[in-house]
Amino acid sequence: MRVPTDSPVLVLNQNYEPLNVCGVKRAVVLILKDKAQLLENGRGDLRSAAAHHPIPTVIRLVSMVKRPIFTRRLSRREVFWRDGFACQYCGRRAADLTLDHVTPRVRGGTHTWDNVVAACVPCNHRKAGRSPSEAGMRLLREPHAPRPNPYHHLMYRRLPDKWSVYLPWMREVSVPAQV
Repeated sequence: MRVPTDSPVLVLNQNYEPLNVCGVKRAVVLILKDKAQLLENGRGDLRSAAAHHPIPTVIRLVSMVKRPIFTRRLSRREVFWRDGFACQYCGRRAADLTLDHVTPRVRGGTHTWDNVVAACVPCNHRKAGRSPSEAGMRLLREPHAPRPNPYHHLMYRRLPDKWSVYLPWMREVSVPAQV
């Protein structure tokens, strides 16, 4: 069986916190340079003339890596995710959502998380260049910036089920049985 060198490998920090996903080639280099240790191997071995190396699926860094938590960038997709792909005026889920500025830009409204919401086309046209109160409309939820999430870059990727042990948002919470 031939495993591509860009197959995904989960990289954990020294404290087992998920950091990133890299390719097999990068993971093997980290292991050979003693910068990481192999935690799981579910793919067999890489063979060279001199040695056999297990193909990693999960590795853990030997030293702790401190990384900053980045705030999420304001984009259409991120606003739609925050608002649950629903119009914030009527609650309708629509495929043709638009962005609406609660305080219109022509009136000095900013293009920030606190002033942008998802709106369906009819609600956006009805509100037009007015404030929601002037248009006789009400927001279902006040817009806000999403909280920083250190796992955001991993959460919306297709990840193997075997990694769920290491990924906090994929773990099943078991409820103890009542005695």
